[in-house]
Amino acid sequence: MHAQTPLPDPAHGDGAVSSPLARSGVAALAVAAGTALLGVAAGFGWAAVAPRPLLVMTAPGAAELVNSETSAFIAADAAFCLVALAGGVLSGVLGYLLAVRRHGPLAMAGLLAGALAAAFVTRWVGERSGLAGFHHLLATLPAGARLRDTLTLGASGALAFWPLAAGLAAGALELLLSPGRHRAARGAHAAGARYLDGPAGGRGASID
Repeated sequence: MHAQTPLPDPAHGDGAVSSPLARSGVAALAVAAGTALLGVAAGFGWAAVAPRPLLVMTAPGAAELVNSETSAFIAADAAFCLVALAGGVLSGVLGYLLAVRRHGPLAMAGLLAGALAAAFVTRWVGERSGLAGFHHLLATLPAGARLRDTLTLGASGALAFWPLAAGLAAGALELLLSPGRHRAARGAHAAGARYLDGPAGGRGASID
């Protein structure tokens, strides 16, 4: 005689996929992955707008700065901060509207984790953009020729701008939209209380 394993009954909510926690977990993973992927576009954007210092070839395979007091390094870090702030605001707004508003704290945690990952992805993509071409020029240009240096993020603290902006954007939307939701919830509660009170004002039904 073989024992049969009972199958989950969808009507009683036994399926793991149908549970609110599972749906929130899926939403958190989705918003984290989507936000991290946004860092790829941000990295190419940073590489496109950030200035790069000018180098002069001193020997085959060696180069040095034309101007040792150049402000290009500071400007590149500032450009990263602006790109990260814009990406953080965009991902915070979209993440809140698509996931956090419905699934709550777990989706918010996914948004912040994805935002931090997006900052690292932005730096990785930006610093490697044009890297192969730079090494080719460094190996082939003669002494005295000039070329642009690779892009490097000097201030690692700038990585915090993306998750900070995402958290502030999502938090601001929650503050703006939550009062309406709370009023709706209080209205529904009051309507339920009036329904239970009945037309005569007594709570419940009496049994003689």
